[in-house]
Amino acid sequence: MNFIVAVDEDWNIGKDNDLLFHIPADMQYFKEKTMGKVVVMGEATLKSLPGGKPLPGRTNIVLSDDPAFDVQGAAVVRNMDALRQEVGKYPSDDVFVIGGASVYNQLMDACGRAYITKVKAVAPADKRINSLDGRDGWAVAHQSGVQSHDGLEFVFTIYENSNVKE
Repeated sequence: MNFIVAVDEDWNIGKDNDLLFHIPADMQYFKEKTMGKVVVMGEATLKSLPGGKPLPGRTNIVLSDDPAFDVQGAAVVRNMDALRQEVGKYPSDDVFVIGGASVYNQLMDACGRAYITKVKAVAPADKRINSLDGRDGWAVAHQSGVQSHDGLEFVFTIYENSNVKE
């Protein structure tokens, strides 16, 4: 499995069920990496997507502990065991965790790769993920040059987890 997310310098990822930054190059990067793949998310993340609908062109898996929750166009699983069983149906490298913070933090160490857009700023936030910097097994495998949009500088960083053999 992989995960993909944009973070600020404190590894914050969101506020009020929205992204901290809206950077077109990051949106394009996300689309390029996930199109035709499997995306895994929590219920709140699904509801934050355009129209509150599953992402087109991808297999969507939504984790929700609400027994009444259902959504057309996505597989809904109720717990982590069911989620692991569902993602096990697909090649591991084709699975991308896309949010939210709780899902990232629970699945982070089961992922072999992380695609992190690191924004050189600190934003007011109410959602944060665990930092990969200095985390056991995780190391930077690639980092792009510095890019900018509307005065925000950012880099695309790929981390690999040596504790996961895919």
